[in-house]
This record gives sequence, structure tokens and C-alpha cells, in this order.
Amino acid sequence: MANLLETAVNAGNFTTLIEAAKAAQIIDTLQSPNFFTVFAPTDEAFAKLPAGTLDALLQDTAKLKKIVSYHVAFGDVRSDDLVQIQEAETLEGSVLAIESANGGFKVNDANILKTDILADNGVIHVIDAVLMPAMVAGH
Repeated sequence: MANLLETAVNAGNFTTLIEAAKAAQIIDTLQSPNFFTVFAPTDEAFAKLPAGTLDALLQDTAKLKKIVSYHVAFGDVRSDDLVQIQEAETLEGSVLAIESANGGFKVNDANILKTDILADNGVIHVIDAVLMPAMVAGH
């Protein structure tokens, strides 16, 4: 299997996330032997951001790093684990709210579209929105 970065590249619909991860300098994390869970917004999710938001973030590496690392949780958290937890600690330092309802999952306000895309060093869950940590959303 491939690592999280290679798996995301191979999926083909995370181009913006990968670009953001490179700009935020967390590519090494996604390629590390440590296990992580990535709640990965699709390119369509990034397209829903207000006009100019992504360009502004790509210029603000510190803020971008907070946002991208907010999508990365510690450990290999698969769908059968998501059912049993209400939150997940992120690389950014905040906690994501996990909700299991109607046979599906939500992370904060985003819907998980697809679960359990497995990689050598973790798992990717596809989400339909970009998550914003509170300290960034408030600015």
C-alpha cells in the first residue's frame, strides 16, 4: 500500500488539499511512519470556500498550517472506531466533534462522504467541507 500522501494523490480528488499540505509544510507528517487519520476535504469542498479565501491562506503559512493540521487526527481511526467516539484530537491541538447518525458520520459540520481509504500509515475519510479550527474561524 501507499502512505497517506501517495494515497491522497492516487485518489485524484484531493489536489487542493495536497497543495495546501505542501504549502503548510506538513507533507513529511503524511509520509511519516506514525499513524494518522486524515479527514480530507475534496477539491469541491475547497471550491465552496468564499472567493479568495484559499489564495489568502496559501499566502499565510501559519494560518494554513493550523487549518490543514486540524484535518489530521492522531492514530488509525476507522469507521468502526468512529461509531464509538465523540471526538478526535488533531495535530493542530484542538478536538474535532465526531457524530454518528443515520448510518453516516459527521465531523464538526462536515459530512463524511466515504470512510476507510486505507494507507500504510493510517486512513483517509472523505469530507464535503473544509474544517476551520475555532481560533482561525474567529478571525
